[in-house]
Order: sequence, then C-alpha cells, then structure tokens
Amino acid sequence: MTKVIATLIAGLFATAAFAQTPAPATTTPAAAKAEAKETKVAAKAEAKETKAAVKAEAKTAKVEADAKKDVAVAQADEKADKADAHAKATKTKAKAHAKAEKTEAAATPAPVTK
Repeated sequence: MTKVIATLIAGLFATAAFAQTPAPATTTPAAAKAEAKETKVAAKAEAKETKAAVKAEAKTAKVEADAKKDVAVAQADEKADKADAHAKATKTKAKAHAKAEKTEAAATPAPVTK
C-alpha cells in the first residue's frame, strides 16, 4: 500500500510540475517602442494606399461624368440638327407645292365664255 501511495504522490508532483505555465516574458520599453513604431508605419502606409485608391476612383468617376456629358451634348446637337433639317424640308416642300400650283394655274387656259 505504501508503494501505491508513493506512486500517487509522485504522479501528483509530476502533474503539478508540467501543469505550470511559464511566467510571461516582460517586454522591454525598447521593444514596445519598436513595435509601436512599426504599427505606426504600417498605418501610414495603409492610409496612403487608401488615399491613392480614393483619388483614382474619383478621377475615374470624373472621366465617366465628362463622357456622359459629352454624349448628352452630342445627342442634343443631333436633335437640333434633325429639327432644323425637318423645318428646311417642310419649307422646301411648301415652296415646291406653291411653284407647282403656279405653273399649273398658268398652264391651264381660262375657260372661254361666249
């Protein structure tokens, strides 16, 4: 029985020795400064990338807006040209009809009355 108790006590001590966690390593102020500096540099780089991306996106949006504006101006010009052409065609048709009526009236002899 003493051997069993001795084995249990030895197992308890062994378990206690392995179960302990090592003390956390204390960081030195120099290491903390270096880590803070590295974090700061990374944040600056990320901010710079974000700023560049936003700037590029804004530039693209501006180009798209200019292109849409140009298309709208071209469509308005086309509409105006079409309206002018239509008005000119109507005027030309009216002149042709008037001329045709005039020549028809001149060609038709007046009725003879006796």
